[in-house]
Amino acid sequence: MIPPGLMISAPASGTGKTTLMLGLLAAFRARGVEVQPFKSGPDYIDPAFHTAASGRASFNLDSWSMARPTIDGLVGNATGADLILAEGSMGLFDGVAISGACGNGASADIAALMGWPVVLVLDVSGAAQSVAATALGFKMMRPDVTLAGVVLNRVASPRHEALVRVGMEAVGVRVLGVLPRRKEIELPERHLGLVQAGEQENLPDILAGAAAFVSEHVDLDALRAAAAGTLQDAPPPATVIPPGQRIALAQDAAFAFVYPHLMAGWRVAGAEVLPFSPLADEAPDPSADVCWLPGGYPELHAGKLAAATNFREGIRAFAQSKPVHGECGGYMAMGAGLVDKEGQRHEMTGLLGLETSFEKRKFHLGYRKATLNAPIPGFDALAQLRGHEFHYATILNEPDAPLAKICDSNDLEVAETGSVRKFEGGGRATGTFFHMIGEEG
Repeated sequence: MIPPGLMISAPASGTGKTTLMLGLLAAFRARGVEVQPFKSGPDYIDPAFHTAASGRASFNLDSWSMARPTIDGLVGNATGADLILAEGSMGLFDGVAISGACGNGASADIAALMGWPVVLVLDVSGAAQSVAATALGFKMMRPDVTLAGVVLNRVASPRHEALVRVGMEAVGVRVLGVLPRRKEIELPERHLGLVQAGEQENLPDILAGAAAFVSEHVDLDALRAAAAGTLQDAPPPATVIPPGQRIALAQDAAFAFVYPHLMAGWRVAGAEVLPFSPLADEAPDPSADVCWLPGGYPELHAGKLAAATNFREGIRAFAQSKPVHGECGGYMAMGAGLVDKEGQRHEMTGLLGLETSFEKRKFHLGYRKATLNAPIPGFDALAQLRGHEFHYATILNEPDAPLAKICDSNDLEVAETGSVRKFEGGGRATGTFFHMIGEEG
């Protein structure tokens, strides 16, 4: 059976969704409540924190890039849990202009599809009764989305709380929690967002603090009682095509961004994942069928990657006869060189001619649709894929044949086409700046 759920959302980013989500996961876990976490939208960072807080693997759900059977199949991972908590992205109704597979990417789409009521986190700093107008607007915006109640964040004083409560009572919105201002449980950030969960040395202490904070200031029983859902029985997992039977997968601080639903899908399909660490100067296992370099932060480790002779020579030898594919950071590492933010060029693997730079950063963000000109591991030429792009790299040179025709969510072509290069021994190097979420349709 699928347990009832809630969507933890807000009017905008930066209001405290992640702090509340982690606190709830850790607090319920401490009570012995098994919670299945999810993340709405394309995000690599938050699910890893969810997993650390809950003890269960967190999965992304995305209405623009995933078909309904895929979403249902992923929610099926909640079987055996007592409660579902999904963390929204950006504002509750924020998405793209043109709808995709089963929505425009808004967290509200997932809440409506699954029948999960919304717990709205409101930053009430600098306002009092007026905050109720915001809550009322969110309550009325979409008839297919139910507002369970609000959690007030950054409350200055008991008097401040009392004034905000007056407004909420006037519009019939339930207050489920009141969080006073508290800096010490906020998570550090860097150029691509939150520091990764694996890099937080004091993560257990942070989670314990968040659990205690939320337990003290949120009515956990009332919040859990507000959960609901329309999906009752676990549907079959969605089919995911693995890139090979034995997959050499780069996994370390420089290459950490693989969607959990893809990894789980590869394993369900019978594929074997063989992790290796380029930062530890490890080469891909030569017995693998394919090598996959995921996204991450190669720009923060460019010097170490350039000095990793065994890795660079090993992957070059592998690519002579077998396919190698890279996404975003992995694509940059497959290139000829990478210029760091100080302007120093570092030699990369040279499987492709790509040259990138972080000396002059350029922000690239958004959903992507790709029609392949050439095959990549797991997909033939002309396959149509959906994903997203998120990086600050500037392309200095991209001389190889374009891998795909790539468009944004408005069907406008983008310049970052990816690259493909064939080798005499039958191998192929392919790479893109966009992270694949799934196949079109």
